Amino acid sequence: MVFEAVFGAEDSGTLEQLKELSSKRVNIESMYKNKSVPGPNAECEQDIQKLELYLPSLDNLVQHVDFLGYKDPRVIRLISNLKIKWTSPLSSTCSLNIMGPKFFQVDSLRFELGLVLFFYGSLLRERASQVLDTDLVQSATLFRKAAGVYQYLGHDVLPFIRAKLSPHGPPEATSSVSSVMSLICLAEAQMVTIMKAEEKKTADGLLSKLHYGVVQLLDEATDSYSTAAKECKEISPGLMDYISCSKALHKLRSYKHMAEGVKTEGQMGTAIGLLKRALNSKVQKNVGGLESWRKVIKQDMNALTELLRRYEHENDFVWSEKVPCDEHLPMLQGKKIATCIPYCPARWERTLKLKI
Repeated sequence: MVFEAVFGAEDSGTLEQLKELSSKRVNIESMYKNKSVPGPNAECEQDIQKLELYLPSLDNLVQHVDFLGYKDPRVIRLISNLKIKWTSPLSSTCSLNIMGPKFFQVDSLRFELGLVLFFYGSLLRERASQVLDTDLVQSATLFRKAAGVYQYLGHDVLPFIRAKLSPHGPPEATSSVSSVMSLICLAEAQMVTIMKAEEKKTADGLLSKLHYGVVQLLDEATDSYSTAAKECKEISPGLMDYISCSKALHKLRSYKHMAEGVKTEGQMGTAIGLLKRALNSKVQKNVGGLESWRKVIKQDMNALTELLRRYEHENDFVWSEKVPCDEHLPMLQGKKIATCIPYCPARWERTLKLKI
């Protein structure tokens, strides 16, 4: 997009700002095209910085155009001439289109702002994953920041363009998908918190609740996904597969820690019953998703099977406790502690004198 070719400038300062905005947009477009595969750590940081430079400039233009009157036919015509187009990684047709990527055009500067913010959130999430092995605190903070970006996007940007979207529009432009992503990022932040708690040898009872807190956050994401699937026909089922796999994994781990906790308290029969309940769940056995995800779940199920074998052997020779029937076993309880870091847009109060 070339902003200065569409919007007339009444002074040289405005012209320079429009040219600067166009230059930054070219950088964003190049970054977006190359994001099919995660880049090196330094590259991801640089991309985040580029977005943080583009966003205030873009937001400044949005504010000025709103002041001119975004419903003014002349303004509508100018924005249409920008031909704001984005592809959609979350679209079900993204990987199936042999003719090349499918572009979605929506004639709204808030569509541009929304898709850039969605991209920003995805880069923060990518960076959080990159630092996971070296800095758990930074990783959790980045996931929480990403959650805040998606929350802001869904509440403060996308509702303004809802009327312009069709059911076959890009998933990234719907508030319900932003809600899904915000909840996923919160769940991932809590996963990192659990890793930190495990390092500190936190009690099994609390670890069980934290793992089930992840499940509860992902249950909320599932509800939002159901809404999104009704509003947007293009959304890929791969996102739901990730949610389902993560729920299954953390439910297993919640049962494991609960079983270990009650065993420590001398309730071997209850511990055995909990492990049997966990292993008998059809959800864990029938979960879809990538092979690498299913492999992790299978490893956890194998570990629970071995733990059950040990407990049963120990119970036969030491405890001789009766295993309670399922309805007498305790239910999993959750504790959600991850919260969003609110996104506060950085605005440049630079005057634009535009001709319409």
